[in-house]
Amino acid sequence: MGMYTHTNQKLIQLIVILYFMPEITSKFEFTNIICNCVDEKFCAMDYCYLKSVNRSYKYLSVKVHLLQPPITNAKVNFAMYKRFSGYKPFLYNITVDGCKLLKNRKYNPVANYFFGFFKTLSNLNHSCPYHEDIIVDKVTSNIINHHATAVLPFPEGDYLVESHWFIDDIERAVFKVFGTLS
Repeated sequence: MGMYTHTNQKLIQLIVILYFMPEITSKFEFTNIICNCVDEKFCAMDYCYLKSVNRSYKYLSVKVHLLQPPITNAKVNFAMYKRFSGYKPFLYNITVDGCKLLKNRKYNPVANYFFGFFKTLSNLNHSCPYHEDIIVDKVTSNIINHHATAVLPFPEGDYLVESHWFIDDIERAVFKVFGTLS
């Protein structure tokens, strides 16, 4: 009987310690963004930058000017890389129908994971045919923090999310977003 009481006391002590222990959370921070219009007859980058307002607040903004609208057939390849002596494939590499993704958020949950927060902070709010320039304005790491730490926890390290955009089965643009999870 005494052994069970000792075990219960230890269990209660562990529960109390865990309850009062501060929560350990990771933090995502953008480190770079690279945008490239592969087909300069189709699109032009008006701007693509990472802005550091202060040491703890950064955001990225992108504006792609479409030279040959409308977009009626789009595919997007999303790939995630983690740095291990160079960037190596990590966890995801998917290609989705961009028009279906814009039209139906339940079309592909993994793609929506990457694309969903950009959709809410951009003018990508309607389906194909798409006539407007693409504007992603002031995406902060706070949005990604929730996805990379609470929704689907990732190990600490340096990451790259690369997306290749194909319009009419021709590669038109490539975006690379770099960040650190610490």
